[in-house]
Amino acid sequence: MTMTITSRTHQRIVIIGGGISGLSAAWYLQKQAAITGLDLEYTVLEQSSRWGGKVLTEHVETEEDQPFVVEAGPDSFLTQKPWALQLAHELGLEDQLLGTNDHKRNTYVLSKGRPVVLPEGVMLIVPTKFMPFALSPLISPLGKLRMAMDLFIPAKTDDEDETLASFIKRRLGDEALDKIAEPLMSGIYNADADKQSIMATFPRFRALEKEHGSLTKGMLASRRNHPAPKPGIKKTSVFMSLNQGTNALIDALVPKLTGELWLNTQVIDIHSGVEGKYAITLDDGKRLIADAIIIATPAYVSADLVQKLAPNAAKTLRQIRYVSTGTISLAFKEADIPQPLNGFGLVVPSSENKPFNAITISSTKFDNRAPEGYVLMRAFFGGSRSPQSMHLDDAELYDTIRAELRTILGIEADPLFHRIYRWWDANPQYDIGHLDRVAAIEADLPDSVYVTGSPYRGVGMPDCVHQSQQTVEKLLANILERQVSQ
Repeated sequence: MTMTITSRTHQRIVIIGGGISGLSAAWYLQKQAAITGLDLEYTVLEQSSRWGGKVLTEHVETEEDQPFVVEAGPDSFLTQKPWALQLAHELGLEDQLLGTNDHKRNTYVLSKGRPVVLPEGVMLIVPTKFMPFALSPLISPLGKLRMAMDLFIPAKTDDEDETLASFIKRRLGDEALDKIAEPLMSGIYNADADKQSIMATFPRFRALEKEHGSLTKGMLASRRNHPAPKPGIKKTSVFMSLNQGTNALIDALVPKLTGELWLNTQVIDIHSGVEGKYAITLDDGKRLIADAIIIATPAYVSADLVQKLAPNAAKTLRQIRYVSTGTISLAFKEADIPQPLNGFGLVVPSSENKPFNAITISSTKFDNRAPEGYVLMRAFFGGSRSPQSMHLDDAELYDTIRAELRTILGIEADPLFHRIYRWWDANPQYDIGHLDRVAAIEADLPDSVYVTGSPYRGVGMPDCVHQSQQTVEKLLANILERQVSQ
């Protein structure tokens, strides 16, 4: 992202929201101002008492020498979307990057109450190795035959959106949806497969179908065409974290920001000012004047903020649904787990009717998460698949999850400790037609007001960083255009 800007007038930018999206926007504004010579200052406003939003890591000290590293939010970032990894490099965190233990990469699916390993070679939903899939008990013989029909079913060649459930049923059948696609793919977004937009969440699958005529053929071609690492280049894990947890990214980023950073600050009103500027009223009565505003808050908060400026955009912002989710992390001695999972974790289909959605074995997935001889695991609940669990009190939730761990993994012992985190109305839902709604929101916003972050074009850390980059690009291009016209 480079552009030439001749500084003519001072620019004041206000960023509302201090999660990974808002902080990344501040970082890229700062970088571009230094590169281009733009006379710019920015202020980041965050309503809560801490930076980072849902990126939160807790270090739990025990009698052991090494603390437990407990993630309350995301535990890693996808490297195939390179933007969070690039940010880590920009912040000088190369030595802290931590890949997954790929030699232990097994995923289990709960099937009739018991963990069944996902067959080797299944790439998200498509088997790319015949024998492991043929011998697996996860899918019935009829279900396997139906999945094989993907090779012969005509491809959908238009660009019309459809739900994930519709797509998987059409290509691979009901059983593939229930046992593989719904717990794996909808689980990433905490979504309902019958509402989830394929074009907003997994457009690559529609592209593979369109190009190759079959999802299976497309995935096999992708596997063959995947480039081998160049000599001398260290292979990067599909998922990466940091030695001290994902919050280390926030801890490194915030001190490098040179703008004004205000915590415990709520915006209560934005309205148009004079000469194309905006007046922002804060909860303490202060008023800021901004040339441009970046709003990096949940869609329903953004709707309230832009209501006076853009009522149509506010109405569409409120159409983006949210669900609440939570996690409970528990630490055990290895010896107290009689039926351990030999892998990263377990996903749970909706048809199993369980009060949780998945379990990650954090200490298997990553090193430096638990002292030697201990296991740290994390159960996920809430969302569209177990919303009732969000309303259990902490004691009820703890007892419920302990009962499930006793049944599935045979764990009778009490954990060394546990931590519960609840994220209320925190997960945006990319329902069918989502991208059209996002385009309408952006079109209806007034000049120099931007929205960015997880409600729009990707929920993961890399997506949020990338959207912030793109938002800053548009903002600076707009400044350049206005200055040229003056």
